[in-house]
Amino acid sequence: MTQREERSAGGFTMCSETGSRYTGLLLLALAIAAIIANLLLYFPSGQVLEPTKITDLVWFFHGFLGAGLLVMVPALMLLRGGGEDCCGHRCGMLFPVLLAIQGTVGAVYCVVISSLGLLSGPLCDTGSGNYTYPFRNYSLENSYLLNQPTWATCQEPEHIVLWNVVLFSILLGIGMVEAVLCLSQVVSGLCDIFCGTCIRKGQVTITGL
Repeated sequence: MTQREERSAGGFTMCSETGSRYTGLLLLALAIAAIIANLLLYFPSGQVLEPTKITDLVWFFHGFLGAGLLVMVPALMLLRGGGEDCCGHRCGMLFPVLLAIQGTVGAVYCVVISSLGLLSGPLCDTGSGNYTYPFRNYSLENSYLLNQPTWATCQEPEHIVLWNVVLFSILLGIGMVEAVLCLSQVVSGLCDIFCGTCIRKGQVTITGL
């Protein structure tokens, strides 16, 4: 490899590292937002209720665990610069890939639970004094999501349908973005391992002029 080629390859590595740090920063911000959104679901319409009056799918911790902690770990790894200290060591390069896979799984988990939360609707009081799931038996064609007047079925907590729809939609969107970003890191890491595109910063090898 000539000096010019080596400098070009080194520049590519630096750009790749900078891009990874930006990805890590974005993932960290999304993970924090997911945790906050999941926390708000425990306070329907801003009220403090008994655990038995909170929608059951909230207790799957899809925002805390899935889109939150499981994504936060690879995000922090990317912010630290990935595996630049072990670039030439393929076993060491495998660790960031495994963390990115972990983040992908967590994000997909958040997407699945959020989708179910949107489809089944909230737990609420329809006026009888008992908390039920009035929209859980609705078909996709007759979904309450497309029929806003039916939201008035839930009388307590006030505006609970809107509260759940907004927060579950936010978590769904966060999970989808995180899944794409983490999956891109998996693909990038595997390319580094099998294609050998990773070059140690500052390494210069002159094989020809």
